[in-house]
Amino acid sequence: METEIVAKAVLDCAYKVHTHLGPGLFESAYEECLYYELSKAGIAVEKQKILPFLYFDLEIKAGYRLDLLVENKVVVEIKSIDSLKDIHTSQILTYLRLTQCKIGLLINFNERSLKNGIKRFVL
Repeated sequence: METEIVAKAVLDCAYKVHTHLGPGLFESAYEECLYYELSKAGIAVEKQKILPFLYFDLEIKAGYRLDLLVENKVVVEIKSIDSLKDIHTSQILTYLRLTQCKIGLLINFNERSLKNGIKRFVL
């Protein structure tokens, strides 16, 4: 599946989840529901994927966890907070660099209108 199509499918599913649940829940609830919707749509998705990284010749396995890795092409970081901060941008850019994925989606479900909570990153 083409990366742009995968990203669109993630957003379509995110809108479906947000429309049904609205803002105000914990991040874990949105993650589970988005995982469910993507899986139901036949899209390969992994949740809480451990992302090891190298420090010189030392592999660090407990470094990071991706909220969702979709089709091994799109990294999805889910938040349910008042507002996104620069640290969240840094986090997803690091994930993109480490995974070598081209597209990252930072989605804050704690918005009245989900479109205000979506940031798209291209590496």
